[in-house]
Amino acid sequence: MKRIAVQGIIGSFHEDAAVKYFKGKIKVVECKSFTKVCELVDTDQVDYAVMAIENSIAGSLLKNYQLIRDYHLRIIGEIYLHIQLNLMAVAGVKPTDIKDIYSHPIALQQCVEYLEKYFPNVELHEGMDTAGAAKLISEQRPADAAAIGNLRSAELYKLEVLETGIETNKKNYTRFLILSKHGNPTEKANKASLSFEVGHFYGALARVLNVFAENEINLAKIQSVPIIGKPNEYAIHVDIEWEDTGNYNKALHQVLKSVSSLAILGEYERGEIYIHNQ
Repeated sequence: MKRIAVQGIIGSFHEDAAVKYFKGKIKVVECKSFTKVCELVDTDQVDYAVMAIENSIAGSLLKNYQLIRDYHLRIIGEIYLHIQLNLMAVAGVKPTDIKDIYSHPIALQQCVEYLEKYFPNVELHEGMDTAGAAKLISEQRPADAAAIGNLRSAELYKLEVLETGIETNKKNYTRFLILSKHGNPTEKANKASLSFEVGHFYGALARVLNVFAENEINLAKIQSVPIIGKPNEYAIHVDIEWEDTGNYNKALHQVLKSVSSLAILGEYERGEIYIHNQ
């Protein structure tokens, strides 16, 4: 049975992503931080990890890019989850009974229009994650409180869903990376995550990006991340996709001539998008 490290607890979006990606029996190892997740992979205490790297509304998690590099982890896959948020409580609680709502601060923020319209006088409580809020409600069983989270946490902690899809933006997705201590070569690879540094002169970055374009490589994402201890210096992270592996290999060789350092964080198959968290 595969052991998978995730940030958060059972029922979190991270655990949901792990279940959907691996599609089989797995043992989820709960971690309080992303650093702990990486430590468990690095020390062979787990087989893989699932780590959020970006959200279509909140943006990129820059610290996680740095953690992947610091621990020399390999990206072997990815998965996108549609972030649907729901109001849940113990059986018998009605919306008119609710005086307190618990959830992760970002989840509360993403439901602000719904909360202002239907619960303007309710006290909001920020916690570590959405699943933790659901677990709290399940254990304490308050008659005047609710949690906001995904449908999986409602099922796991036996809560009644009072309202589904309460998030303001219905096109909210989070991209999760699948991490391993070692690479996992696959003939199906059509996407790669690279990290590189370029010199401080005009056109340095453009020269690299032009190489991808000339070789028909699609630039799916570009992100600059500050290099700790080096003021005004940045590592450039890119996700690229291709149809012809030969073009990809050719582009890599050409890029090496224009960068001061290059790290291949992973080569993997482009991830699926799951529209609902069910």
